[in-house]
Amino acid sequence: MAEDKSKKLNQPIKAAIKNQKTTGEKVENAGYVKASPTENAASTVEEADTVYVSNKRSISNGINNWVILDNASKKPESRMTSFEKIDIIREGISKRDLEHLKEKTDLDYNQLSKVLSVARATLINKKGSAKFDMVLSERIVGVADIYSYGYEVFEDENRFNEWIFRANQALGGQAPYDLLDNQYGREEVKNLIGRIDYGVYS
Repeated sequence: MAEDKSKKLNQPIKAAIKNQKTTGEKVENAGYVKASPTENAASTVEEADTVYVSNKRSISNGINNWVILDNASKKPESRMTSFEKIDIIREGISKRDLEHLKEKTDLDYNQLSKVLSVARATLINKKGSAKFDMVLSERIVGVADIYSYGYEVFEDENRFNEWIFRANQALGGQAPYDLLDNQYGREEVKNLIGRIDYGVYS
């Protein structure tokens, strides 16, 4: 009975998310679903297409959640054309945008310095609107692109932030995060997220 009731609770949310994913619009009043103590699903995490009850996570509130570098562009990085990415790379990514990426992805400076293949001090010493050079800006955009696409597919930032640190057999037992420090690794991770999006779970 509890399982049937939980399914009924999730049905309207599933419909709301399906509509959200097609239109990119904000889902109103679809944040948390209350569950009784006997139906406590506080940490229920299933496959990537499953909507679940959680007291920690909420449903993504639309396309704006997929934007990582919100000062450089208001368009999700995963939906930008190559020419749009070239333009913001040539202009340079600011420290302010890096801070936004850091906050949104829950990566600290040590983790960022690893995936960006740069000294931690280089990231810390830059201030405010000061911009990084083209080489580093390109790497920042590459990482932002992965997270933007992941948030769109997983429909939950916290869930994707956890997934990216989990070992994955499709990546030879490595965690997606471990491959973000180079172009080819990022391509592999992006392809894997695409497979999840099309229902090929890994």
